[in-house]
Amino acid sequence: MNLNSVLIGSENPQPLAEYYTKLFGEPTWNDGGYIGWMIGSGAVTIGPHDQVKGKNSEPGRVIWNIETADVKSEFDRFVAAGATVVQEPYSPGEEMDGLIATFTDPDGNYFQLMSPMSPEGS
Repeated sequence: MNLNSVLIGSENPQPLAEYYTKLFGEPTWNDGGYIGWMIGSGAVTIGPHDQVKGKNSEPGRVIWNIETADVKSEFDRFVAAGATVVQEPYSPGEEMDGLIATFTDPDGNYFQLMSPMSPEGS
């Protein structure tokens, strides 16, 4: 199996599309109200969903991650582009190498930048 993509449903996807465009650049596709970006070998897509209303009241329930070898530089780039910071880069634990930084989007969904982690360390 292979995890292919994340779809973020929204009552009002346009502010999300504008936010993520600032972070990821021009979308890879924009078709039928669904806007998406390839990030490495996976994709994140924003689109309308009739079962989603307002902001996410439990943003920690599902958090999607973007792996990068340089969390600090990407964190600074995201902040300069207007990202909303939840948690600045931190080490996830004494026995784990690497960093994690957490952000939120306009609908209150969390996503993170994180250092590559081996299957043994996750």
